[in-house]
Parts: sequence; structure tokens; C-alpha cells
Amino acid sequence: MRVVFFGTPEFAVPPLEALLGEGFDVVAVITRPDKPQGRSRSTAVPSPVKLAAEAEGIPVLQPARPSDADSVARIRALAPDVGVVVAYGHILKPDLLALPRRGMINVHPSLLPELRGAAPVEWAILNGLAKTGVTIMLMDAGLDSGPILHQIPHHIDPEVTGGELSEQLSEMGAQALVEALALLETDGLKPRPQDHARATYAPKLTREIARIPWAESAERVTRLIRALDPKPGAWTELEGREVKLFAARVEERQGEGEPGAIRTTDDGLLITAGSGAVRVEEVQPAGKPRMTAPDWVRGRGVRPGGGQRFT
Repeated sequence: MRVVFFGTPEFAVPPLEALLGEGFDVVAVITRPDKPQGRSRSTAVPSPVKLAAEAEGIPVLQPARPSDADSVARIRALAPDVGVVVAYGHILKPDLLALPRRGMINVHPSLLPELRGAAPVEWAILNGLAKTGVTIMLMDAGLDSGPILHQIPHHIDPEVTGGELSEQLSEMGAQALVEALALLETDGLKPRPQDHARATYAPKLTREIARIPWAESAERVTRLIRALDPKPGAWTELEGREVKLFAARVEERQGEGEPGAIRTTDDGLLITAGSGAVRVEEVQPAGKPRMTAPDWVRGRGVRPGGGQRFT
């Protein structure tokens, strides 16, 4: 089975490696163009999937627009039996979806039709779900709306971060993908339509979503901080300076003062929420590396003894 693989971030690497480990013929990898970084934007950084493909000697294509005529022609010339899409980062149009003989298959980190969209891992935590999982689906022109081929459920640990859950679901997605393709080769899979009436959505994370809502409950605040750890990071302001917070948990004791009020402790910060309080153990001031909250206090990021407030 000739496979064309579409993917970009670290999340997509285990599925690619699983295909290669099981002997699938990955004839090409399509990934996003190298990303300019640095102040001058002169350093081009390859995607994790590109690095993994090059390490295995797989040809890599990096079209700016994968659905333009030239890109479609190049992919058609590869004569793929199946396309595999894992967090690629581009919407694939119908002419590209129709190229592989057995269709385009997507690895999506949720139990569809729940959490369709760009950020299902983070929204699973934000929404306080006890269970999520991975879905292998046949892609159509809609938003994560194609027929389901295979699903594996996964329990969400109450203290898990977005980064940790993403790693867990990436490994599960790799397993589910290999199982689905093996069955697809023997016509052992019957696609089943999604129940669109049950669909929920996981929209792209915006800067406003990432701002910590101190007037809400301590549970809601800690879920936001965990969901956005390590990237993009939940943020707040202290006297006009942006600070990202990490390693948060609900504190049993009640906070003091207005929502956002800060009290320093030996091992972190205690912050008042709309109901309850939040203990924070790590922070990242703007332009600086992530550090422990006590180190930040010692560096005069916040004054010991309280009297200050996050907004």
C-alpha cells in the first residue's frame, strides 16, 4: 500500500514512525514550509515531521498551498493508494482528497463527533471531560465530519497537562492508525457516518481564550492553566506586565481579597479566584524562561507579603 503522509508538528511524528515500523510504503511526506524564526526572521526551522522523514530517507514536499494545481499534479504522480493526515495545518480541498485510491484518512485526537476542530486536546481539559480518545476517519470536505473507521477511548487524568495529553493521544493515534490501515488493506473496515447532531467543537485557541479569568472558579482557572501547558501558556497581567502561569492546582483553603489577589508562600503563589483559590508553582515572565514561583519572587517579580493582584 503506497502511502502519502501529511503532517507537521511533533504530534504527527509517532504515527509516521509507526507506519514505517510496520512496513508501509510511505512514498512521500508533505509538510508545512520551514518556519522563519529569530528577530531577523532569517533562520528557517524545519518541522518535526520533516526531520523525521529526512532521517528515514523519505522524499519531502513543502508546498505553500497543497491544493494548487502544481501540488495536486505532483501528488497525483506519486499514485498513492491512501493518504494519511495528522495535524498537517492546511485544509485539503476535494480535488486533493480524491487522489488516493482508498481516500484520505485522518488521525483526530478526540472521540468524534465530539470536539471537531483545531484544538481538541486543550478543549477536552478546558471542558473538564473525564474521557477523550482518538478517531481514525475518512476525510470529506467538512470540518472533521467524515465517516469513522476506528476509535480508541482514553481516560483523562485530572492533573494532566495539554502537552502530556497530546503525547498520550499521539501514541494512541499511531496504534489506531496502523490497526485501521491493516484492516483497510483486507477490506475489514466498514465506515460509519457520524451523528452530526452530537457534534461539539474545539475552536482555535486565541489570545483572549488564553487570558486567565480570575473571576471564575478555581477549578476553571486551573483547567485553563493545565490545558495550555506548555504552549501557548495561560497568561495574566501584574501591574501591566504579562506573566504566564503553570503547574496550578486548586487549593483547599479560601483565597483572600478580590479575584486575582496574590499571596506568596514557601513553595509558590496562592491566588484568589471567584470561588476558591489557586496554587501556582511555576511562572514565565514576558521575555524570560519558565521558572519556579519562589525564584520569581526572589527575583522581585512579585513583592513578598501580598498586596498585589493579577488582572
